Amino acid sequence: MSDILSAGKWLELRLWHRHARTRRGVVRCTRAADVCLDVGVKVVLAGGSGLLGRRIAEDLGASGHDVVILTRRPNSRLGVRQVVWNGDTVGDWARELEGPDTALINLAGKLVDCRPTARNIAELRRSRVLPTWALVQASKQLTAPLAHWIQASTTAIWSDAGETHCNETTPLPVGLPQMTGVAAPWEAAFDGANTVHGVILRTSIVLDPQSFALARLVALSRYGLGGRVGDGRQWVSWIHVADWLAIVRACLGLTPGVTIPSGVIVAATAHPVRNRELMKALRTHLRRPPAPPTPALLLKLGALVLRTDPALGLTGRHATSQVLPRAGFEFAFPTMDSALSDLL
Repeated sequence: MSDILSAGKWLELRLWHRHARTRRGVVRCTRAADVCLDVGVKVVLAGGSGLLGRRIAEDLGASGHDVVILTRRPNSRLGVRQVVWNGDTVGDWARELEGPDTALINLAGKLVDCRPTARNIAELRRSRVLPTWALVQASKQLTAPLAHWIQASTTAIWSDAGETHCNETTPLPVGLPQMTGVAAPWEAAFDGANTVHGVILRTSIVLDPQSFALARLVALSRYGLGGRVGDGRQWVSWIHVADWLAIVRACLGLTPGVTIPSGVIVAATAHPVRNRELMKALRTHLRRPPAPPTPALLLKLGALVLRTDPALGLTGRHATSQVLPRAGFEFAFPTMDSALSDLL
């Protein structure tokens, strides 16, 4: 665990400085300092107190942009201006959306790491749909449209997609209630948003040294439990946190040479891996020997104890973007090997 935390601190320092470098040299991908505007823009982060929200706030704040977090519970340790909202109704917080160059990033929503009970699924949906609805209503009262709106979503909207190769044009299935049943109404709530440019960002698994998901996988691998899960054939779509932040900046119009159109964008590399490949890559980078597989039944029993959803490990989807390469976006970490070499 100490290795993960120290790697996280190193990543923060690397990302938030000009001319960022990996351990092997200068990063080719555009970084936070490579902005195309001479002045900072105002970015309102709804639900920005989570890990990805904090990453965005630090990244944009380091480049001189004015970041404001809408939150139910202000945290003085975040180091950015925070405005209280209830996430359900339009209030005084809506004044933060005024301004001709204001951008909005909506990340609000309960963490998905919970049991898939009817009550939890309803809360997962409510915690996403109601804040989005409130933001849309507030945007309709503005004197001028927002300049940009990044609406969070997830590649899990395709549920367990099997061998289907999903991209921005792939139709949605009926899907699992805790996946499609949550993400589809979340995206639908964005309809009618008053913005010049709007992106629905379907994010895959974000590899971040401080994320609970990566920390858990690393810990299991270190203790000899890093074998495939189930049959290991389930697809894992993923993205390095630095590339995810670069996509966010591009969606805000801050990246020279990259123009992201309005609409759905899949935030995932072009190289998904199967679960067995992911676990093998982790063992290789951690210098651990082969490990026995985790049978599906054992995972389901473990999920009961940990009060989580076994579908998070047993399902998957092959999701990539057709839009990002056409827009001129390049990944700094396109392969799992390059990402893990940087993070571990």
